[in-house]
Amino acid sequence: MDLIIDACGWAAAVDAKVNLDHALLPLVGRPTWLVPIGVREELDALDRQRRGLLLSLLDERAVLITDDRDHSHPDDHIVALATERQAATLTVDRALKGRLIQAGCPIIEVVDGHRLRRIDP
Repeated sequence: MDLIIDACGWAAAVDAKVNLDHALLPLVGRPTWLVPIGVREELDALDRQRRGLLLSLLDERAVLITDDRDHSHPDDHIVALATERQAATLTVDRALKGRLIQAGCPIIEVVDGHRLRRIDP
């Protein structure tokens, strides 16, 4: 299974010190991590404001996804990619979670500040 990483989801997982490999195993197995180019740009901007986002780990593990279509916002790209691939998305963004559920795509979220939970549509 593919796992799309959203900027706020990555930041929340890093802040919670979640071991993603261990925590994701029962939820989605060993997924291929996908990072849309707009999300990576958001993380670069966030990293300039606050350090410690483990971007080198993300770059090492994830496949960077570019898209020629016009996605005015990274969330649009995430929803399109999740729908196309029936991928789960790591996010804590309430609006994005709603869009993904409506599109029939699973969500992985950080809960209780230290663990992951899967929500299926």
